[in-house]
Amino acid sequence: MKSPTQEDPKAQAKRPPFRDAPQSAPGHESKMRDKPDHGEESYRGHDRLTDRVALVTGADSGIGRAVALAFAREGADVAISYLSEHDDAKETERLVTAAGRKALLLPGDLSERATCDRVVGATLDAFGRIDILVNNAAYQGKEVEKVEEIDDERVEHTFRVNIIAMFHLVRRALPHMKEGSTIINVASIQAYQPSSSILDYAATKGAIVTFTKGLAEEVIERGIRANAIAPGPVWTPLIVQSFSQERVKKFGEQSPMERPAQPAEMAPAFVFLASDESRYVNGEVLGLTGGKPLA
Repeated sequence: MKSPTQEDPKAQAKRPPFRDAPQSAPGHESKMRDKPDHGEESYRGHDRLTDRVALVTGADSGIGRAVALAFAREGADVAISYLSEHDDAKETERLVTAAGRKALLLPGDLSERATCDRVVGATLDAFGRIDILVNNAAYQGKEVEKVEEIDDERVEHTFRVNIIAMFHLVRRALPHMKEGSTIINVASIQAYQPSSSILDYAATKGAIVTFTKGLAEEVIERGIRANAIAPGPVWTPLIVQSFSQERVKKFGEQSPMERPAQPAEMAPAFVFLASDESRYVNGEVLGLTGGKPLA
């Protein structure tokens, strides 16, 4: 006999078909018909990050919002970095402050070095330190049929947002991160099973895996850990800005779970890597793929 809380994981979140029409970049969660679940009703904190300061990029929606919510309910103040989705970012701010924590909105384009410096500087000005840096912001362009359709401007922009910004943010933040601090980078199953239709995005995710492993070896000497999370399909605005309506309708159905993850299902892994419970975990890539092997 199963307990009242036991349920088939394949059935615990919405499954395809999804009704959302494609959006142009950046995607807005406020415009989605099938709203993602960030844990608004389900996430319960356990004081694992009490009085810590987290800077989360791409925190306006999707995985970033779920992480910001979970961190706040675990007791952390959160700096919310995002591009220009002010409507979405204000909802993340509301969720953080409703948890009794401070929130700081930081709009700006991380493809620009000056923005990376400003985001870190503003977090330090507001909170005095950074204990957790989550590099989650990413650009994913429209799917293509042929790789030569990915033009120079798109390739360069994708790399600037997805991996070069990580270098800038980490280098700017590290001098202000003390022993016990953590860095969490967001890679993807695309690093291991790349799709040619979004090859620029997949290539940056492979670079993030390498960046994380190399970074971890160096920063552990300072008492700082660096790890990565590699999600599989997750229902976020990134999907509706990247794929055709037919692909959106069926998104995630090829997963062993027969559905995509919801952002709320990603957040506990970030809490684990940010907390002292993972103090012996360093340089790892945690796959949250619903059953697809990373390699």
